[in-house]
Amino acid sequence: MTTRPEAASTFRALHQGPDLLLLPNAWDAGSARLFESLGARAIATTSAGVAWALGHPDGNALPVEALVATVRAIASVIRIPLTVDAEGGYSDDPATVGENVARLLAEGAVGCNLEDGNGSPEQLAAKIERVKQAGARLGVDVFVNARTDVYLRKLVPPERRVEETLARAARYQQAGADSLFVPGATSAADLQAITRGTPLPVNVLAHPDLPSAPELQRLGVRRLSAGSAIAESLWGRAGALAATFLREGHSAPLFEAAASYPSLNGLMTRR
Repeated sequence: MTTRPEAASTFRALHQGPDLLLLPNAWDAGSARLFESLGARAIATTSAGVAWALGHPDGNALPVEALVATVRAIASVIRIPLTVDAEGGYSDDPATVGENVARLLAEGAVGCNLEDGNGSPEQLAAKIERVKQAGARLGVDVFVNARTDVYLRKLVPPERRVEETLARAARYQQAGADSLFVPGATSAADLQAITRGTPLPVNVLAHPDLPSAPELQRLGVRRLSAGSAIAESLWGRAGALAATFLREGHSAPLFEAAASYPSLNGLMTRR
């Protein structure tokens, strides 16, 4: 067991400001090590990125064993706090979700995302309660980022989305959630209404229509996640390079904007 209770308090403090917490979500130990070297103050995983790197689709399809192994590998190479996108906890049973997240905490994670998806708010609240209990048993003050998909999945009409989001925020806070993740919300007016309507730190997801980071901070947002965007960009770039190479066999494009072998190898050298 490699729990990191001291990192939990560090991670919690990052949500109190004064700066917006920026998380360039990683998908394996190498990407986590790279992001740490570039100044990331914490590492968050992207469920989609982790799943794709292991040949699985996103959407609660990743075997828990595979996620546990990925968390173990990431925690072994970074010194900053690690929070894990646990999707819906990989079970509909709150007790099983608690056990699954406990395995991630035992490998060094100090936080997790849990999402409601198309499920009921009561079900997510029950999962949050079990996860908090699991953290207490392990001596880790686990930071639960409760994700509501009201905007992302368009669960209610637009005029009701702020109201529904805040109702869920209140229920999740009562269950023990430490922050509120609202992917898909991009309107400045909506974001301000949400941050003013809940005491929970609010997390948003990178999107082309999202206000700038300074504006998000002014609106009261505390955390901005890249989500799967960096992984998607790299998959797109890798696909384009491979397609050109297979079609034409030219070497030069492979080296354009590439990181050097010595710099990458040096970055991965165990400290």
